[in-house]
Amino acid sequence: MQKNFKQIATFLQVVDSGSFTKAAEILGLSRSMVSIDIKQLEQSLDASLLIRNTRNIALTEIGKNFYDDFKQIQLQINEAFERSQNLTTNVTGVLRFSSTNEFGQKYILPLLGKFCQQYPKLQLQYTFNSSLDDLVTEKLDLVIRLGNLKDSSLKTRKIGEYPIYLVATAEFLACHPVNKISDLADVPWIGHSLLNWQDAQYTLQNRRGEKYTLPFVRNQYESNSAEAIHQMVLASMGIAICPAWLVEDDLQQKRLIRLLPEFDLPVQNIQLLYSNTRSLPAKTRVFLDFLIEHFSMSSA
Repeated sequence: MQKNFKQIATFLQVVDSGSFTKAAEILGLSRSMVSIDIKQLEQSLDASLLIRNTRNIALTEIGKNFYDDFKQIQLQINEAFERSQNLTTNVTGVLRFSSTNEFGQKYILPLLGKFCQQYPKLQLQYTFNSSLDDLVTEKLDLVIRLGNLKDSSLKTRKIGEYPIYLVATAEFLACHPVNKISDLADVPWIGHSLLNWQDAQYTLQNRRGEKYTLPFVRNQYESNSAEAIHQMVLASMGIAICPAWLVEDDLQQKRLIRLLPEFDLPVQNIQLLYSNTRSLPAKTRVFLDFLIEHFSMSSA
């Protein structure tokens, strides 16, 4: 029975990770050991659970039913284990969470000292990441994400919002004047490689409520880092859409200029994402409540 539990746990991790290699890294096993566990589990069931090819894996019908049943059992075991440790009044364990680098440096890191004082037995593992996939594949308890995200199976909680601006330097605009919306199509742009704001259908809206679609543009420069984009804008390489909280000092000091200030872009959300389970582990719940309380006070 104990051997079956190990094989089942390996199977669940393979499905959650989407690959044998990733599952092996998370479980601390060799890839061959993961393959052996899956093969032995299928032999004991006398059924195929996974369809494998060179690129990805997929569940068979039996595999999907098996995953759904045992994933729920796994969650119930975890919850029962935590209840037995009385985590409601004595929060322990490892809290794994992530945020984007720039937002985390500015808003999350300054809060962690106070949080850790409240829960001194809790261990933290904080990573910087912009992906949504890491919640499952990296076994994270909670992620903090920016922007108006697409629907997903995860639970979300909005804790704040922020404006975004079109910005450039005076030096750049001297060479590439932007006096009207159509001028945006004829200048170099700096974009975020993980975001496609063209697909997001960003629109400019004036004070009268009139909306105008941004022209189609092609990024000449890209980065997956908001701070790198920020620095490229400061280097007069192009125009970018940046969060107000990232460029507010530059705007005040005239290092950057907000383009077309009579228009606003859609306000972006600050959201917490976490597993869609019936009951959250105590470590996740207390951190969730802590962030909600802090950001509610900040916006009050």
